[in-house]
Amino acid sequence: MNHHLLLIIHLLSAAIWVGGHLLLCFAYLPQAFREKDPKIILNYERKYEAVGMTSLFFLVTTGIMIAYKYGVSIHFWFQFASPIEKVVSSKLILLLLTVAFALSAQFRVIPRLKNDSTHLTEMIFHIVSVTTIGVLMLIFGSFIRFGGF
Repeated sequence: MNHHLLLIIHLLSAAIWVGGHLLLCFAYLPQAFREKDPKIILNYERKYEAVGMTSLFFLVTTGIMIAYKYGVSIHFWFQFASPIEKVVSSKLILLLLTVAFALSAQFRVIPRLKNDSTHLTEMIFHIVSVTTIGVLMLIFGSFIRFGGF
């Protein structure tokens, strides 16, 4: 696939992923926290999940394909030898952190949140963390243009 087309798909997916999380952080979290109502977050998550997870799938897929186009195959992941390897490896670590937060939220926090709003603060921490990680991944990705870190 053409590098430019991969980049466009990657950037559109990043816009959806990061934008959706920023919207959640700045529009819905304050209201949920003020009203102590986890349903505000859960309703947004239910509506956003299909589009968000699809964008994450495209982000990961195109990210790996772009890394290969830059010569950073799986054999060079986490070696941090070249500037491009540093960017790719850093983004992969951030991706693994995102997955850890997502699994924790899905299997531990959300089930409790549905029955007890005392876990709202923990859910907010998860959401702010994933949003921050998404923004960092976006920033790190911009360094590719300049040859890495």
